[in-house]
Amino acid sequence: MPLLSSASFFNGASETMGIGVLCGLLAGAFWGMVFIAPKLLPVFSPWELAIGRYLAYGLVACVAALPLMRRIARKLTRADCVALLRQAFTGNLLYYVLLAFGVQLAGVGPTSLIIGILPISVTLMGRRDHGAVPLRRLLLPLLVVAAGIACINIDLFGGGGSAHGATAEAVARPVWQKLAGVVCAAGALVCWTLYAVDNARYLQRNPHFSGNEWSALYGLSTGLVSLVLAVAGWMVFGDHLTAPGSGRDWQWFWTVNAAVALGASLIGNNLWNISSRRLPLTLSGQMIVFETLFALAYGFVFDHRWPRPLEIAAIVLLMVGVAWSVRLHATDKAQ
Repeated sequence: MPLLSSASFFNGASETMGIGVLCGLLAGAFWGMVFIAPKLLPVFSPWELAIGRYLAYGLVACVAALPLMRRIARKLTRADCVALLRQAFTGNLLYYVLLAFGVQLAGVGPTSLIIGILPISVTLMGRRDHGAVPLRRLLLPLLVVAAGIACINIDLFGGGGSAHGATAEAVARPVWQKLAGVVCAAGALVCWTLYAVDNARYLQRNPHFSGNEWSALYGLSTGLVSLVLAVAGWMVFGDHLTAPGSGRDWQWFWTVNAAVALGASLIGNNLWNISSRRLPLTLSGQMIVFETLFALAYGFVFDHRWPRPLEIAAIVLLMVGVAWSVRLHATDKAQ
């Protein structure tokens, strides 16, 4: 997947903004992994995938937070705990359950397309925040991003997805299943929009936590919520989970979830926290486009194919739209 050179991408931007953009890009690269995990574990339900991923995230975050716990505990308030639990449920558990349902019901492409609207939804939510560029100045780059998303849409639902090596399973999906997947993906879009705005605003209002500290706390709170749900699920469905002949490879399940927990959750969220603190919401929201781009790239590798012409056009348009927005923010900041 072609990327703009760092020199042209950050031209005119301050060092702080440049670091924020780079961290947003890298966060997207790690987050793109979450679209492939449901395809690697098709026999597990989305609830099992979410609980497994976030139990692993909680364990990884616990290990990472141990050297910091004494310092973190002195700064932690009740409001912080409420925010962490709220964001853990909305931005992690509920989001990932809906995303996994979307991938399993509609496929990686349609789900990443709908999640790809995040740059626009987050930008619109943050248009009145401090440091935001007026929406009228962002209209053209947002239209370019929308054109890129439209290209993916036309390719997926206009017949492109049924040709050139698409799987028989994807072609054979009934209409109700695709629609249910689209609804789940739309729900994931709403959840992550609310989380992204809430997280960015909270971090900017509470600078006493570093991105690494907040990511560790976020992982611990997510792991705690997942543990409660896992115990409840085991008490109700334990016999089903351990039934012989179910085709469930639990070793592979925990391997995939550990990789996603370390990469997408711990490292990706830490990078996103750094980016959110350095960028206004009208720009940080558009950094999420890199999640879509990397999800598409990983999907191409998983399907063993090259991108089709409309998919290439979508990638280019999304890159241009985000780069244009970065330049507008840099110019506005310099004035």
